[in-house]
Amino acid sequence: MDHQVVVKKALNNNVIIATHPIYKEVVLIGKGIGFNRNKGEQVPAEQADKTFLLKDQQEMKQYMSLIEHIDEDLMQFMNDILFYIEERMDQALNEHIHVALTDHLTFAIRRVDRDIQFNNPFLFEIESLYPREYQVAREVVEKINRKIGVEFPVGEIGFIALHIHSAVTDKKVRDLNKNHQLISKMIEVIEGELEITLEKGNVNYNRLIQHLHRAIDRVYSGEKLGEQNSLAKVLKQTYPLCYNLAWKLIKVMQNRLNRPVDETEVLYLTIHLQRLTNTI
Repeated sequence: MDHQVVVKKALNNNVIIATHPIYKEVVLIGKGIGFNRNKGEQVPAEQADKTFLLKDQQEMKQYMSLIEHIDEDLMQFMNDILFYIEERMDQALNEHIHVALTDHLTFAIRRVDRDIQFNNPFLFEIESLYPREYQVAREVVEKINRKIGVEFPVGEIGFIALHIHSAVTDKKVRDLNKNHQLISKMIEVIEGELEITLEKGNVNYNRLIQHLHRAIDRVYSGEKLGEQNSLAKVLKQTYPLCYNLAWKLIKVMQNRLNRPVDETEVLYLTIHLQRLTNTI
């Protein structure tokens, strides 16, 4: 951005809110960029290490509040972490991560300091579904431990991975959690109907989790798999238990998502369920 911006407010030595000739209100982050800056002063935008928009006024207020209540060195470290995530993921992050992840990590550090335990019931599923984000999140946790000596419980890796996935897909963390709750419910139904305990880490279990995740995405996007009438007849006759269970799972999806589910999903679910029963 080869433009001069006008300082609106210096939040600290490293962050300023400014008025941009094209993008209106922007946030500029860079070491020392806010030092001795006064309202109305012009600053070359290229001096910033990072320039981003926070179009949502509520997010802008939350970001300003965060900066006011976080030690400046810690805030700079948080920004460094965000730069690192963007570099490791090799793609631009949705700007809401500046608020969401900074807020999450700040409270996570406080929880550790106060010895408050916080479990992540979807840890394995998150690792299975988002392996790249999970690895980067693990590296972030190691960085935080080295920098400020805080040892996060392993569940935090999953929460951070969710924030990273949210930022690279523009999906809200709240919606991602709802999907994981739905998958957890379907796994519970499978275990109850088949009277088994599924082994997490099993290859077929991983495939099932990933398939359920993609099936939920297809429901939201309205994607159709196409009719498979001959395959339906074969599966219904050959694997009636798994076929009927697949229909129950479809009903669970429909009720939780309040959307129609393509009936062809039953066939692919039946195949995954049969793979599971073969490994028991």
